[in-house]
This record gives sequence, structure tokens and C-alpha cells, in this order.
Amino acid sequence: MANQPLTYSSSALFDRRPLHFDPNLRRNRLNQLFTGIAGLFAVVAVLPLVLVLFHVLIQGGRLISVGMFSELPPAPGLDGGGIGNAILGTLLVTLIASLIAIPVGVGGGVYLSEYSQRGWFAQFVSFGNDVLAGVPSIISGVFVYGIVVATRVFFDQSYSAMAGGIALAVLMLPTVIKTTDEGLKLVPQELRWGAYGVGASKFVTVMRITLPSAFTPIATGVVLAIARAAGETAPLIFTALFSPFWPEGVFNPIATMSVLIFNFAIMPYEAQNALAWAASFVLVMMILGANLLARWISRMAKV
Repeated sequence: MANQPLTYSSSALFDRRPLHFDPNLRRNRLNQLFTGIAGLFAVVAVLPLVLVLFHVLIQGGRLISVGMFSELPPAPGLDGGGIGNAILGTLLVTLIASLIAIPVGVGGGVYLSEYSQRGWFAQFVSFGNDVLAGVPSIISGVFVYGIVVATRVFFDQSYSAMAGGIALAVLMLPTVIKTTDEGLKLVPQELRWGAYGVGASKFVTVMRITLPSAFTPIATGVVLAIARAAGETAPLIFTALFSPFWPEGVFNPIATMSVLIFNFAIMPYEAQNALAWAASFVLVMMILGANLLARWISRMAKV
């Protein structure tokens, strides 16, 4: 009798552990409690974004008109005007930054993924890229101010759209390099082996096989980098400065929306404060559109 194995009734076992949801069980009540807490934290995290978008929409959206996009800002104390020069300047500076950062960033990502063999130099570049991604944007502005603006290296000009574009390109580089590197890692190795098997060189394989296959993640990273650069203010204060006129070339001071917002928001004039809100609305919509575009591009890879 002492050596007989213990047996349990299956009915008793399932009575203690029901298969259906029982809200009276302690573990289920705790699960609901912590689920509610997690949901509350999620709402708190998203609430600032919703409040900012709502406030900017109310304050700046009501001021949007055709003249807002086609006129120059008024002199301090006067009414009317628009932010046409700032919109054009933002597009121009961002275009310059993109023309610098995208080729360099994609090339750096290709080197890290395809050519470096993960040696000490590649590790140094990767570590430096991670550090650069965390550097405050104002440091980029001070750096470009010291090597471009203060030295008047461009045709003896100091503040310019070119200097602002270079400063923004420095901020874009880490994102473009990282997304290119990670995107190329997602390309199956069998595609490279197949290209080598038919006699393709390393360069041809990268240009015809791996880069086209990783286009979607690379494009997503590029769009996110552009969205970040378009909203920066501190680097442009040190490099592009500001101009109340239409852009006169890439080697002259130029107006941008972020600097316009900074300048006009602190003025004691209602007209300038209103233009700052309108510029905030336009800038937020541009950045929101860029982020939606990046999400659409990333979803295209899953189709």
C-alpha cells in the first residue's frame, strides 16, 4: 500500500484550473489592473503629442491662407505678410543637407555592411556614428560655424544656406548610415552568392543586387533623417542666420521656418506671434507628412 503511486482525478484538476475566463480569480484581477496601468502610461506618453498637435492646429491653422505662402514677413510692428521666404528657405537648406548626407551616409552604410569585414576600423566608425547620433544639434551648429562661417571659406561669405545645409547634413548622417547598414544586413546572403556564381564583381553585386533589395529600409531612414533636419533650429542660428527677404543664393543668409518661429515668438508684436504660430503649423504638418511617408514606405516592404 505504501508503494502505490498517487493518482489524481482529472475532474478535480480542471475544477481548480478552469479553461474559461473567470473574472473572480485573483490572477485575472491583477492582470486587468496592470493592463489598465499600462494603458494609462501609454495615454500619458501620447498625450503631449496630441496636445501639441491640437494647440498648433487651433493657433496656427486658422491663419493659413494663400498669402501666407506667397508673401514676405512684415516689418516689426506691422500687420499682414506671410512666411513664403521661410518655407522656400527650409526646402532649400534641407535639399542641400540631403544632397550631402544621402550619398555619404549610404556609402558609409555600404562600407560597414559589405566591405569592412567588421574589423577595428569598422567598429570605430560604427561607434563614432552612434556617438554622433547622440550629440546635441547645437554642437553641430557650433562646429560648422567654426570651420565654415568664421573662416568665410565660401567666397568670403559668412552665414549662408550652404553652411546651414552642412550643419543639417551632420545631423542626418547617423540615421542614414545606420539604416543603410541595417537594411543591407536584411538582404539574404543567397542573393550575393548567386550574383558571384554568375561572375558578377563585388561592385556590381552591391549596385545591382543588394542596394535595390534594401531600397525600402534605406528610403525610410532617409525620410526620417530629412524630417529631423527640417525641424532643427539651433544649427541654423549659427550657420544660416535669418533673412527677411527672398533667398538670394546658397551663399547668403536665408530664412527658415524654425528660426522664424524662434525670432517671431519672442517679439512683443501680435502680428509676428501669429506668423510664428502659422509657421509652426506648416512645419508640424511637413514633419508629420514625412513620418507618414516613412511608415508607408516601410509597409511597402511587407506587401
